[in-house]
Amino acid sequence: MEKRALGTDGPLVSMVGLGCMGMSDLYGPANRNEAIATIRAALDAGISLLDTGDFYGMGDNELLIRDALAGRNRYSVQISVKFGALRDSAGGWNGYDTRPVAIKNFLAYSLCRLGVDYIDIYRPARLDPAVPIEETIGAVADLAQAGYVRHIGLSEVGVETIRRAAKVHPICDLQIEYSLVTRDIEREILPVCRELGISITAYGVLSRGLLSGHWSRGRVMGSSDFRSISPRFREGNLEINLELVERLRAIADDTGASVAQLAIAWAAAQGKDIVPLIGARTREQLTEAVGTMQLQLTPVQLAALEEAVPVGAVAGARYPEALLMHLDSERSNRD
Repeated sequence: MEKRALGTDGPLVSMVGLGCMGMSDLYGPANRNEAIATIRAALDAGISLLDTGDFYGMGDNELLIRDALAGRNRYSVQISVKFGALRDSAGGWNGYDTRPVAIKNFLAYSLCRLGVDYIDIYRPARLDPAVPIEETIGAVADLAQAGYVRHIGLSEVGVETIRRAAKVHPICDLQIEYSLVTRDIEREILPVCRELGISITAYGVLSRGLLSGHWSRGRVMGSSDFRSISPRFREGNLEINLELVERLRAIADDTGASVAQLAIAWAAAQGKDIVPLIGARTREQLTEAVGTMQLQLTPVQLAALEEAVPVGAVAGARYPEALLMHLDSERSNRD
């Protein structure tokens, strides 16, 4: 599989990464044995980047990755971990904590749960409004100096925060939502990242399954499924968005690909500094996603995709308003 560098001095990773969140949290019940088998199948297919968060399933996601990596060559895998989100016993969210003393604590638990002695990419999950980003990145830089962290990343922050963080320590990548239907970063964030030599690890390339080509109007979501509160899946918005999917399906049929493969290929085609994260929870989903690696979109096909799904065509925001308010990356949209 093609390799891509994360940032100027960051690690060389597979051209797509595996986002492991849904194997433990937020998308409804998952089968643990199938999840482990999916991670191992991804590694066998050449995917080397595994993305997680220490708060996914309250640590369960890291334990799952540890079990999946048992007997594997640690040095052939890059593990990306987000930290800082605070949870409660009911699965609720209680803000963020990126104080240096908290970071040391989070890292110690992650190293233990993952069964490793270093983390390849360590990043705050969100900007903690109570802690200057310089203080947060400085604390992670100290842990890198001590050998516990190899590279530092960011997640869902805006241009001012990116610039301030990069002055403290080299940043290899920004993890942020980016897809055919979520293109806000193209206005300011992506140009600044490219100016500073920072790559993008793009999550949500299938817009939480909306662009999978497998979503239907009558699908029932449980209360533990994030999409049950997502504006893009609400009645009224969903119908509009599924019409966009059908436009993509017509192009997919002409190219001999699936809708999901087109959406992933579009993201990968936006630059060698873009690494899409695929959220496959099963080997079947993984097989479809990996098929993207054989798909080389032509300029004509890329233009057809953008004509089918123009910027701003999607109905509904990417998060509920209450959650958007906590995203530093959305500040320019609110100002």
